[in-house]
Amino acid sequence: MNRFIYTVLIILSLPFALLRILLKDTESSSWKRKLKNQLGYVPKTSGKVIWLHCVSVGEFNAAKPLIEKIFIKFPLHQVVISTTTITGSAAVENFYKEQVIHCFFPLDIPFIIDSFVKKINPVVCILLETEIWPNLITKLKNKNIPIMLVNARLSDRSFKKYNKFSSKLVSSSLNRLSIICSQNESSSKRFISLGANNKNIITTGSLKFDSNESTNRKTVQALKNITGDRKIVVFASTREGEELQIIKSYLALKSKFSALLLIIPRHPERFNEVFNIAKDNGLNVKRRSLGDHCEENTDILIGDSMGEMMSYYSISDIAFIGGSLSNNGGQNMLEAASLSKPIIFGPSLFNFEEISKKLLDDESAIKVNSSDELMKSISDLLLDDEKRKLIGQRARATFENNRGAVAKVFKAIAPHITDI
Repeated sequence: MNRFIYTVLIILSLPFALLRILLKDTESSSWKRKLKNQLGYVPKTSGKVIWLHCVSVGEFNAAKPLIEKIFIKFPLHQVVISTTTITGSAAVENFYKEQVIHCFFPLDIPFIIDSFVKKINPVVCILLETEIWPNLITKLKNKNIPIMLVNARLSDRSFKKYNKFSSKLVSSSLNRLSIICSQNESSSKRFISLGANNKNIITTGSLKFDSNESTNRKTVQALKNITGDRKIVVFASTREGEELQIIKSYLALKSKFSALLLIIPRHPERFNEVFNIAKDNGLNVKRRSLGDHCEENTDILIGDSMGEMMSYYSISDIAFIGGSLSNNGGQNMLEAASLSKPIIFGPSLFNFEEISKKLLDDESAIKVNSSDELMKSISDLLLDDEKRKLIGQRARATFENNRGAVAKVFKAIAPHITDI
């Protein structure tokens, strides 16, 4: 596929992209702004702009230590952070308030990109993880604006897809980047196999190990008031289909459980759906948002709130990481590791293959192949305080031993900012 065909396909998909916003995002007050931004209508930004793009909450949280370093080293620059999702937008705006400018990421169509870039007028663009957008990259390259891919990762699954359908397009895009800061050697090798110049790739490690996410004392106390003194098993960032698997397996072993299940769906639009799934299976369910105290016969608490994941982990005794029982590639397990929590995840880990491998190699996590195995592992850990504590301590050690990516990434990108 070349860039012309890619652009035609993107333009043809435009009505579906707009329809998706109308169907999915109109419950949020930000949906009109998202629609305008994605079509290239953004306020004009003045001064020297450093533009960072973080798809959603996970990428933004990973980027925070890097953003803080940029603030310190480049205090006269204006920072613009774009996101794709509304939850990402809320995370940026709630955390940084007026300190940064937020906008939604534009659709990768030439005339939209032209409008967007003209208004933002960045001196540099920093993309997070796997954001390879051919038209944007070409536009910035033609304007001699450095564009960098940091915390870059390329799973084997993505590599095979790119290699099969769009290797030339991806190769040309990668070679227009000023630098690629890769999370791990496996990703670096895959980028090179797709045609990236190995002189432009540096393996820096994952920014997620440098996360400084903290718990909120008031939130933690509020959660403890809800859950009481019971043991808590957190099911974090669960995806569609996982909750039903978890609930069915829980029902089969319910007599052996003395813990409260705290299920936190990945997407807020599914809070009601998951609550109803639990109710329909005859379970005693409560919602965090209502603040009702969980009694001894309460089976499940739905974590229907935003921005409280670290506090949920803080009160937990065991943490299962969602997106791994379904075929979604897993979610970030390092937040739980940073709080010394024993971690369990399923077999689908392509988004976190290196991180999960480090945890498994250090015996600081447990991998299961099904929801039945998951519940068996949870039951065993609930009965073994020493084992839970040991796995949690090892998880924290793995987290600490792999920090340092921010310094490496910043050293790599800084010359591309200061030379302007």
